[in-house]
Amino acid sequence: MNKPTVEICLSPELLHLHQLTGKTVVVADVLRATSCIVAGLASGIASITPVATLEEGRQLMAKGYIGAGERDGKQVEGFHIGNSPFSYMSPQLSGKKVVTTTTNGTQAIQKSRAAAQIIIGAFLNLSAVALYLKKQRCDAVIVCAGWKGKINLEDTLFAGALVRKLEGIFQWEDDAVLAAGELYANMQMDLHAHISRSSHYQRLAKLGIKEDIRFCLEIDRFSIVPIVVGEEIVVSQN
Repeated sequence: MNKPTVEICLSPELLHLHQLTGKTVVVADVLRATSCIVAGLASGIASITPVATLEEGRQLMAKGYIGAGERDGKQVEGFHIGNSPFSYMSPQLSGKKVVTTTTNGTQAIQKSRAAAQIIIGAFLNLSAVALYLKKQRCDAVIVCAGWKGKINLEDTLFAGALVRKLEGIFQWEDDAVLAAGELYANMQMDLHAHISRSSHYQRLAKLGIKEDIRFCLEIDRFSIVPIVVGEEIVVSQN
């Protein structure tokens, strides 16, 4: 039996180079969108609907959704919460439907719609995502959300961590897999120290949310796999 393939798209701007049809996409925006989604669904949120624009978010808020809006790392005025995993974990959101729009993560999800299925990955559910992919045995593309089209360190490291867990079961499809895997191997002993040198860390640190960053770099805090079903993200039952 042929091994399934795995490839890494280091930025949504490079998605045109990847064939998504029939494949499983793992979207990663570690700081902080996909970490928020994982934490929120694990904490009892019923569903999270990702949208590309603020206007789409406002339209769903008018229908009773909790609105999570972020641009450039900051909460958007008029939305209930921003892009902090701690906000998503509030007991008051348990059982609620949330609409989210962010600078990078929700854009990457929308741009990956050609895939057979889209799942949400973060360090917070790293092993759960790896196990899901192993069970599915479907060709996979890890899509790093990056920052406004540019490659970033934290999402690349997540991709590297994930492909290392798939070694021996999946076959590499491109050199981005090799590069990200080696990068993670060299930095895994102190992820926080290495990521603290990154551009997005510095951007977020200026906003005083270092606690968010430390939380997002925790590995395997949750065992759920969020999956896109229609317009919503829910917890996979597989």
